[in-house]
Amino acid sequence: MEPQPIVPQPVGQEAKNWAVVAHLAALVNIVGIPSVIGPLVVWLLKKDEDPFIDYHGKEALNFNISFLIYGIVSGLLILVAIGLVLLPVVLITWLVLVIIGAVRTSNGEYYRYPLTIRLVN
Repeated sequence: MEPQPIVPQPVGQEAKNWAVVAHLAALVNIVGIPSVIGPLVVWLLKKDEDPFIDYHGKEALNFNISFLIYGIVSGLLILVAIGLVLLPVVLITWLVLVIIGAVRTSNGEYYRYPLTIRLVN
């Protein structure tokens, strides 16, 4: 099912800031907290304040759920050696895409992550 096109609306600075936080909150993964927790908290607390925040909160959450799954599968594939190559690729891709998502969001764009399973609508 193709998503409906989003009609761009002027986005306030506070909405942009919270949307960027939703993307960057995934970096809590670096200190051992699952990357889905940060975006989930931001989305749950701020989703009703602005459609821009709602969109990016869901986008960041779906992306991090997807990459958590990819990371687990890659970790399991270490048992058959391919995971030794795949896991670092997944982790680097995750980090690069989180940064790209935050930058594009700070510019007021409705950024859509690639390679994402859309579980939260």
